[in-house]
Amino acid sequence: MKNKTTPTRNERVMRENDFIVSKTDLTGRITYCNETFIELSGYSEKELLGAQHNLVRHPDMPRAVFQLLWDHIKAGKECFAYVKNLSKDGSYYWVFANVTPDFDDRHQPIGYFSVRRRPKPEAVKAVTEIYAAMLAEENRVGSRDGIAAATAWLNDALKRREETYEKFVLSL
Repeated sequence: MKNKTTPTRNERVMRENDFIVSKTDLTGRITYCNETFIELSGYSEKELLGAQHNLVRHPDMPRAVFQLLWDHIKAGKECFAYVKNLSKDGSYYWVFANVTPDFDDRHQPIGYFSVRRRPKPEAVKAVTEIYAAMLAEENRVGSRDGIAAATAWLNDALKRREETYEKFVLSL
């Protein structure tokens, strides 16, 4: 289901002690969501369960960020990321996400867990500028090569800072 929600400038802010929790299958379909996710997303549990997690993807988010996330978790590693999400009513909310693979007893991946908390305002400011530049790069080269171009832009920016993605994200 493609999200046809029109973004607004209205921000929803997570409470200090809120945690959004969701679980997906290997394809990103939501199999579990907690009440905080339901509340902030504006969707009912029925609408969320079985839907692709990208239902809440905000158009301000570069596709390259999600490619990086998927690359990490498909490789069996956890990933941290700042994400701007889109609520059903068009409002948005920022999260600091930790996404980890879920394994069965034979250590085979069976899905993914995501736990999100309220990000620090200064971190949101920093990633907003970076994401805007990455999105501009994606748009400049077009959809076919956009992810690769934005990823290259991010890697160059991190190299100039002498940081890895993980070190940068966790330092904010």
